[in-house]
Amino acid sequence: MTWTYAVPIGLLLISNVFMTFAWYGQLKYPGTSLWLVIPISWGIAFFEYCLAVPANRIGYTVYTAAQLKTMQEVITLAVFAVFSITYLGESLKWNHLAAFGCLVLAAYFSFNTWD
Repeated sequence: MTWTYAVPIGLLLISNVFMTFAWYGQLKYPGTSLWLVIPISWGIAFFEYCLAVPANRIGYTVYTAAQLKTMQEVITLAVFAVFSITYLGESLKWNHLAAFGCLVLAAYFSFNTWD
């Protein structure tokens, strides 16, 4: 696997960590005012964009847009699963695993060629 295939995956993984904290990190602090949470979340999301844009730009040279989007969704759900367990203290249930399995199937169909 050349760097052109691997770099987008790595960048998408890191960018999703930032985005997960930007969107959901504030849930751990329900008493914090929205006027404070929103700019903090936007500040975190800035770094997500700094990684996601090059991930997609580089990735589009070797993956299709549909493959990039499918990959991003699988990565997002995997990152969120770890985040919700470790940071928010939630548990995964069978239906969450079933949903993840459906996304894995989506990736399978997205990356296969059906000639």
